[in-house]
Amino acid sequence: MADRASILRRTRTELGDFGSKFRDVFIGTGELDQYDLSAINVSDLLVSITDASGTTELTAPGDYTLDARIGRILLGTSYAPLPDGMTLTITGSGGGMFSDEDLEQLLTEALLQHTKGRTIRSRYRDEHGFIRYRDEAVTLETLPPVEELPVALLVTLNALWVLATDAAGDVDVSTPDGTQISRRQRYEQIISQISLVEERYRDLCAQLNVGLGRIEMFDLRRVSRTTGRLVPLFKAKEYDDHSLPTRKVPSVDSQDEDASGIPSIAYWGWW
Repeated sequence: MADRASILRRTRTELGDFGSKFRDVFIGTGELDQYDLSAINVSDLLVSITDASGTTELTAPGDYTLDARIGRILLGTSYAPLPDGMTLTITGSGGGMFSDEDLEQLLTEALLQHTKGRTIRSRYRDEHGFIRYRDEAVTLETLPPVEELPVALLVTLNALWVLATDAAGDVDVSTPDGTQISRRQRYEQIISQISLVEERYRDLCAQLNVGLGRIEMFDLRRVSRTTGRLVPLFKAKEYDDHSLPTRKVPSVDSQDEDASGIPSIAYWGWW
């Protein structure tokens, strides 16, 4: 069984996106009701207000609201604006380039890609004593631990594409005094890293025969010469499987399909 937290930790290691603790202290002036924190993608926030009577812990959303992505706190009506001389203390963790929610979304997408079309077959005995086989889709709970690294690399790959899209809008800066800042270099470095991570992911998938690069087996379809119809295929069964035959319906490319519904002259009932 793969561990979600372990995959996310490995992803942050691959990205070099480690969180850091921060502590911000603001002195009230009687004018401001919102404050920008020194970190973005913040979590584990502790907010307190100190005055002459002591320290009071604030709770969300009643006492304040937080925009975790940009790192901004907005005080509630009870403390807004922050009175003159009152101290607002905020401690927490900054998540770096990606928040936990961002990486969770990328992990969900990576799992769908990595496990697409894979199933696990289990053997059981039904209520009548017959042996049956059950095919279930591979999920994070049934994913082997050895595949944690390939999944983490795929999450890293998707995260790098997000960074590349952000960097694609940067332009080089030139000033009249001859100073030049190449903003394009960041984009080129990210694209280069994407190629390396993708190669690592594909190499691991090829060795383990998993993921997007695994070898798959398909059945050839045969068309009857007498009817012009596809010959039906049935799923192979184990020798002790007494269940009814299961029909296989492979997908067929239908981009040239005639959807008009007009019968063809080749069909006996066209008239």
